[in-house]
Amino acid sequence: MELQATVRGSRGFSLIELMVVVVIATILISVAVPSYLQQVHQSRRVQAKTAILDLAGREERYFSTNASTYTNVASNLGYAGFGAAYPIGDGNYYYVNVCSPACAPSTVAAPSYSITALPVAGGSQSHDTQCASFTVDSTGAQWAYTSGGVLNTQYCFAN
Repeated sequence: MELQATVRGSRGFSLIELMVVVVIATILISVAVPSYLQQVHQSRRVQAKTAILDLAGREERYFSTNASTYTNVASNLGYAGFGAAYPIGDGNYYYVNVCSPACAPSTVAAPSYSITALPVAGGSQSHDTQCASFTVDSTGAQWAYTSGGVLNTQYCFAN
């Protein structure tokens, strides 16, 4: 008799208790995942900003040693190429375009350049709607746009 009482006392979790745990876990995950993805996008933006500022420095070095002119030739700046076929950084989330003389959104007259970083199509960074593109020109002006084409420079370059 005593053995049966012990077995009945350790019956485990009820279905209601298990469902409460599942609901709590779901709520925690639904809050944590979007926050995590936002941090991932933000960290990858740093790669784009670093790349365009590095290229701006290379353009200035080229300008100082080559008859006061800028270039849009990738090999002159130490790159294999520009455009979607040549993603930058360790994660291949962005690619850069270089215009010399500068192209939109810059309105600086020649000699000038502008460098734009855009997300690789179909990549995970293409889902970053807050900061879809980054641009810097030969005057040091910076622009950043949302995926809808709205200027968002202050937010994107601060984060």
